[in-house]
Amino acid sequence: MFELRKKYQETLKENSTKNIVAINLIFIGKILNFAWRLISAKFYLRKCKTGRFVTTRGKPLILVKGSVLIGNRVVLWSIFSRTIISIHSKAKLQIGDYTRINGVHIAAKSSIIIGKNVRIGPYTIIMDSDFHDIQEHSMEGRSEPIVIGDNTWIASRAIILKGVTIGEGCVIAAGAVVTKNVPPYSMVAGVPAVVVREINNPQRKI
Repeated sequence: MFELRKKYQETLKENSTKNIVAINLIFIGKILNFAWRLISAKFYLRKCKTGRFVTTRGKPLILVKGSVLIGNRVVLWSIFSRTIISIHSKAKLQIGDYTRINGVHIAAKSSIIIGKNVRIGPYTIIMDSDFHDIQEHSMEGRSEPIVIGDNTWIASRAIILKGVTIGEGCVIAAGAVVTKNVPPYSMVAGVPAVVVREINNPQRKI
């Protein structure tokens, strides 16, 4: 809301009086749209504990039997694909501040922690369990926690499997299947995913 107000004030300064009415109408529409996304988030995420200014766009499917903690200014979109969050009994999902998720399927049987300022693209799957045993398909598979570090970008159609820790500042390429830990500030790609390059750490002293 602060960013929208600031942009509004700057736009008024840059335009003549004749355009002010049209500008006001545009920004009123944006404010109403933002308000609707806040209200829809309250409805769809009613079984979750949410921070300030959490919004949704589209109709996510939220199935919660465990616990879900969503930070401030998190955005959940269901534009290209529907976002599905399925949290089983005694499992937990935590999503950090300023994270944006669009059309992602998240399934937790133990624990999934997504850090701050993370971007996750459409058709991505994040699941911390095999769901079925490899030898005996009628039995439940193993489950191990997933941790995704701050400032990570996961491109579309990636798959993040059980027991994986993705370090801070990583990039997961489109279509990658992550089966092992990813070191901080690195890019991984492929099936299974491997490190293809290092990313400059902005905090690293040269």
